[in-house]
Amino acid sequence: MKIPLSWRDVVGHECDQPYFASLTEFLQHERQHVNIFPTDEAVFSALELTSPENVKVVIVGQDPYHGVNQAHGLSFSVQRGVAIPPSLRNIFVELHSDTNTAIPEHGCLEAWATQGVLLLNTTLTVREGQAGSHAGHGWEQFTDAIIHYLGSRDMHTVFVLWGAHAQRKLPLINSRHTVIASAHPSPLSAYRGFFGSRPFSHTNTALSAHGQHTIDWRLGS
Repeated sequence: MKIPLSWRDVVGHECDQPYFASLTEFLQHERQHVNIFPTDEAVFSALELTSPENVKVVIVGQDPYHGVNQAHGLSFSVQRGVAIPPSLRNIFVELHSDTNTAIPEHGCLEAWATQGVLLLNTTLTVREGQAGSHAGHGWEQFTDAIIHYLGSRDMHTVFVLWGAHAQRKLPLINSRHTVIASAHPSPLSAYRGFFGSRPFSHTNTALSAHGQHTIDWRLGS
């Protein structure tokens, strides 16, 4: 795993911390004995596609999808040709309701990432078939450092926090930024405040109010 060059000044020092050495050892052992996702090359895909100076929006996820071929390093996203997971399908339903954007035929969110939407899971790896299996091994400290950096800088940023897990990151975010919080898009909670929350239009309204370019949420075919 190599932290992308554009992020090394931000979190490169984290690699020198004891927790990161333990995390690296843990991941090496896991990859030798079980299937873990995403691939080693894709762990930092979110950082590769969205450099610090380009981050305008942060959508915080929990951990990667744990099914084969699903996770590719961006929160909530799957590659083209992979079945759209239930939470992402609900995100697309809300996107359509909120912005009248056509519901995408695929689940790859790279087009958002390249516009400045950092799709960051708080845990960056997972065992096949075992949701949350890599929680508590150090990833949270690493990704908290990213959120704290973005939440402390002067450049206005929109933080989209879906569900209680993401909302625990609020103390890392300075009040100068915009926070959009609601229930998680999971089928278990989407009807308890996610549907109707209009996160996409609210995000663009906040960006416009701060003189920033808005996000084109369309993903195409």
